[in-house]
Amino acid sequence: MTKNAEYTEEYLQIVRDLDGDQQGRRAARCFVQNSNAVLFDKVVTSTYVPRFYDKQTYEAFKYTAETTHGILCKVIQHYLDDPEYRTIFDYDPRIAELILLDRGYPDYIPIMRMDVFTNEDTLECGFIEFNSDGTSGMTEDRTMNRSFTGSRAMAEFKRRHEVRSSDLFDALVEELIAIYSRYERKVENPHWAMVDYLEMATMGEFHEYCRCFAEHGVDCSIYDARDLVYDGKELRGPDGVRIDAIWRRTVSNDLLNHWDESTAYLDAVRDGNVALIGSFAGHIVHDKQIFEALRNPKTHEFLTPEEVEFVKARVPQTCFLDSQFIDIDEVRANKDKWIIKPTDHYGSSDVFAGLMYSQEEWNEIVDRYANSAAGEPFLVQTYLYPHRTQQLVPCRDILSYEDGEAPFEIKPYGNLNGLYLFNGKFAGVFSRMGPNAVISELRGDPVAATMWVD
Repeated sequence: MTKNAEYTEEYLQIVRDLDGDQQGRRAARCFVQNSNAVLFDKVVTSTYVPRFYDKQTYEAFKYTAETTHGILCKVIQHYLDDPEYRTIFDYDPRIAELILLDRGYPDYIPIMRMDVFTNEDTLECGFIEFNSDGTSGMTEDRTMNRSFTGSRAMAEFKRRHEVRSSDLFDALVEELIAIYSRYERKVENPHWAMVDYLEMATMGEFHEYCRCFAEHGVDCSIYDARDLVYDGKELRGPDGVRIDAIWRRTVSNDLLNHWDESTAYLDAVRDGNVALIGSFAGHIVHDKQIFEALRNPKTHEFLTPEEVEFVKARVPQTCFLDSQFIDIDEVRANKDKWIIKPTDHYGSSDVFAGLMYSQEEWNEIVDRYANSAAGEPFLVQTYLYPHRTQQLVPCRDILSYEDGEAPFEIKPYGNLNGLYLFNGKFAGVFSRMGPNAVISELRGDPVAATMWVD
């Protein structure tokens, strides 16, 4: 058994002993309100109860994350090497072409976040999704940790325990720079660029990383992929600055939506005239078809017996919501068993857990997405239940309350654990919590600070 629940209850008791510590709660929320923890122009919802994890949990997360990374690297390499193996995937031909481009360095996945549900009693994990393209949330974690600077409750907890947070900035930038050092066509003093479609970007986080690059003596700019200029030899930003290395933040489905506007960006990558740190092969991990692929016998042929058992224990049954692959009537009839997802979206958009809907609503959802009725393929997956821990229900407008008047309600919230990997090394956890069957920022579910205790 972990000590996580004990730590949480101890901290909650400290808050109770401080009559709800409304002053600390206000200070924490004020800090977040004035931070760059902003997603789609909204300040993220924050909690006053962090996720506390002990050493046993840390080791379990590390083992799960790093073992999974090794398996995914094997999948990527077999996709690149074996045309027959590629047939188990169904990608847009434009993306399939980009995946096969030579990246020019040996590293497979510079950054990823694998989202899991973890039973904290047994430390068994079940996979929800993998994020490689456009991985984010690092600023939110750091902001939540810093928001406790003036907290009396946290000061008392830290008096009793050794507490630390994760380094999700310097460690990542140093890893990205190290990857570029192995690039076959590297240059001295390269100019980096973070490239995305900026209306979709987490701009506060981008600026934080640019500052971090600068602290490491590296120039870095932020550009929209549509604004780049290419003359056949050099790729430049709209300000005329030559780009030597790109940290790719463009998610594949956004790229497809802006394909014709991204010619300069794509041509420079195809020609090998810019280092793309985070090659398009990362799409293999990002696309939710990876779950079906991991359970496919063709994948098991090149995994070790231990890796096959690892996959079977953690990867939910996944297949296309298509009559060729699954009994659609069975999906309708057993709604609480299933969750429907798009193959290549992010932010939990168009995700439907049967538990959240009436039978009539579920039937309508199945009909809307089965057999590509919505114009694109959707997946159906066994629903995994999130582990629940006690949480002080967030009060977004706590700054408007007088002392002693703010609501103080404790409820069990489900936990989503986002395990960060920087080039295969476990780096930390993004913690999001929520009261419903789907945990998502689109639903306003809060981010909690992740803290390692003792």
